[in-house]
Amino acid sequence: MLLKTFRWAFVVTALGLAAGVLYDGWTALGIVAILSVLEISLSFDNAVINAGILKKMNAFWQKIFLTVGIVIAVFGMRLVFPVVIVAISARLSPWNAVHLALTDKDRYQELVTDAHPSIAAFGGMFLLMIFLDFVFEDREIKWLGWLERPLARLGSVDMLSVCIALIVLLISATTFGAHAHQHGGTHADKAETVLLAGVAGLITYMVVGGLSGFFEQRLEHEEEREQEAEEKAGRRGSPVELAGKAAFFMFLYLEVLDASFSFDGVIGAFAITNDIVLMALGLGIGAMYVRSLTVYLVRQGTLDDYVYLEHGAHYAIGALSLILLVTIQYQINEIITGLVGVVLIGASFWSSVRRNRALRTAA
Repeated sequence: MLLKTFRWAFVVTALGLAAGVLYDGWTALGIVAILSVLEISLSFDNAVINAGILKKMNAFWQKIFLTVGIVIAVFGMRLVFPVVIVAISARLSPWNAVHLALTDKDRYQELVTDAHPSIAAFGGMFLLMIFLDFVFEDREIKWLGWLERPLARLGSVDMLSVCIALIVLLISATTFGAHAHQHGGTHADKAETVLLAGVAGLITYMVVGGLSGFFEQRLEHEEEREQEAEEKAGRRGSPVELAGKAAFFMFLYLEVLDASFSFDGVIGAFAITNDIVLMALGLGIGAMYVRSLTVYLVRQGTLDDYVYLEHGAHYAIGALSLILLVTIQYQINEIITGLVGVVLIGASFWSSVRRNRALRTAA
């Protein structure tokens, strides 16, 4: 069962790692591996959410999600999106960005380094909002209760996460501006770039969240209509049509959710490497595992075995957001960046295992 579900992920892993070695030696293999783990760790909660929705779909729509959906997820968000970010930041056409990355890596590296403050500010704000909205929500299950209980109480204050994110952005922009000024740079321009990129990240998060909410509402509405149609069978409306429409909205909702969770993986990858080839390989491998994991969770029906993993993933997102904002000014070793997420996910997994043992013992 496990081998059957993950067979394509294993194949893509072998091909991706081999391509990394051929492209840039053994160092590239390490970076691709770290990016794969990063993508899996950051998207684990996405797999859990996907599985919860996917199990409501019939076999046809599950197949659509795992075929058409994988094309959108891997080739759209993990391959095309990083190129688009670099192209916009460095003011290049997407084709020129790819061509430069493959033919003149030094010039490409220089352009991306110049664009890094805006990339880091955009991504840092987007990830920070994901983290803040998670920790300010009151949850029945708490991993670090001493921290999460007071944060959940603070979450009752309207728009608190937006206010905190904007304060962090202002501090980052002014600190970066002062640093640039000390080194003879145009601190006003640099601070403005960081500020604008950070606000763009905040707006992007709110738009994606709004779209997710819209599709979720439409989904609930269609499910209600489907139930009513079944109750009035043979009178008004066709249950099959409504089931199809509800499944279609489920599919759209899943794709918007997947896109939103893809942002953190793609943006987080910029904290590890600026090379779009290695980024595409690592994130593509990770995306295959996330999809396979979604199928596995649906088929096994065990979504609640490791209850703290979602917490660990969000703490990793929070740490990554702060690391990105710090990299506006200081360089941080990519190995450290990659390991932070792995350590937090591992700690949450171990806590989940201990909780399960304690519950079994008590029973």
